[in-house]
Amino acid sequence: MLVLFIGQSFFSAAMIAGFTLTPIIAASLTGSDSAAGVPNTVTLLGRAAAAYPLGWLLDHAGRRWGLTAGFLLAVVGSALAVVSIMAASFIGFCLGAMLVGMGRAASDQSRYVAAEVQTAGKRAKVIGLIVFASTVGAVGGPLIVDPSGQLAARLGLATATGPFIVGALLFFLALLVTVLFLRPDPLAVGQAMAMAEQPESAGKKAGRPLSHIFADPLVVLAVAAMVIGQLVMTLVMVITPLYMNHHDHGTQAISLVIMAHTLGMFGLSSVTGWLIDRFGRVAMIVAGAMVLVGATLLAPVSAAMPVLAFALFLLGLGWNFCFIAGSSLLSDALAAGERGRAQGASEMMVALAAGTGSLGTGAVFARGGMAAVSAVGLAFSLALVAAYAWLTLSRRLAQPGQVGTRI
Repeated sequence: MLVLFIGQSFFSAAMIAGFTLTPIIAASLTGSDSAAGVPNTVTLLGRAAAAYPLGWLLDHAGRRWGLTAGFLLAVVGSALAVVSIMAASFIGFCLGAMLVGMGRAASDQSRYVAAEVQTAGKRAKVIGLIVFASTVGAVGGPLIVDPSGQLAARLGLATATGPFIVGALLFFLALLVTVLFLRPDPLAVGQAMAMAEQPESAGKKAGRPLSHIFADPLVVLAVAAMVIGQLVMTLVMVITPLYMNHHDHGTQAISLVIMAHTLGMFGLSSVTGWLIDRFGRVAMIVAGAMVLVGATLLAPVSAAMPVLAFALFLLGLGWNFCFIAGSSLLSDALAAGERGRAQGASEMMVALAAGTGSLGTGAVFARGGMAAVSAVGLAFSLALVAAYAWLTLSRRLAQPGQVGTRI
């Protein structure tokens, strides 16, 4: 757990440090503000493209080597970004961003690796702990930017390369910690625990094809919670700074609102894990959907900073509930030998949802303002509630005698 927490903390700090300057660097390399969002979109595409292959690797080579491969991709991507900035190559910079996104596809699965070495009653708590590690990045990443730029300047390099130089070092430290200390391999531990808990079903379920896995109603609900939560959160969050700018808010007010949102996303993750283990995965998914409903209803009501801060906090908290509860439910529904593939496919869908929300929110905002963006988010949030109701009414979710920790 400590190794996974440290690795995720290093990775998130490196990611956010680079993200801070990426739009500025893209605009500088191309001479056009319209290219500012391209590298981050490419990062999301890399994350989506690599999620399933890395999931397959996690199943076949083990968790340690699967995570190590992802961290190595991020190291190479960050180094390529440094070279590309010095060479004024926008294409090279985008390629580096894609490799970092591919590395994130592995890092995001750290929460599942943590969950599989715990009993079912503790999985949500440890997933919450690994998600909380991203708080380290949210706080530490921006603090790296200025000192790393000064370091780059002292080395005779462009100031903008600083966060990527330090980022490559942090990615490498995450790799080193993982390859040296993530022992025994969590895959072997998870398989042994599965055999001890359910010797008959563990062997039977290990070879299910993806089509059978994703026909399981529990898996459908788990993935729907993560995908819809990600889509709704991205839709509203990405456009909020522009919405506030249109209402003459300054950068300080915008920063405070985003800070409130980040607190909702990550700050209470440990508490969320406890709530999930106390009240159940499905109950917290429904609670997350209802919190998202509240956030989308509140966001367009007023452009006042306190109202938006509270709405964005709720938006982050609703995502947090859906993400951690969905991850826990998915982990419970899978056998040890199929987790990497299925979770990789799930991560691909989550990444595509993030990309869709990021790319689509501007067009929706241009047509109908914040009210239209919130209406789309509200519709998806209600769809998640409807999915739960349909699955429950069809009696496909809970099986007699199996209600406990699975749901």
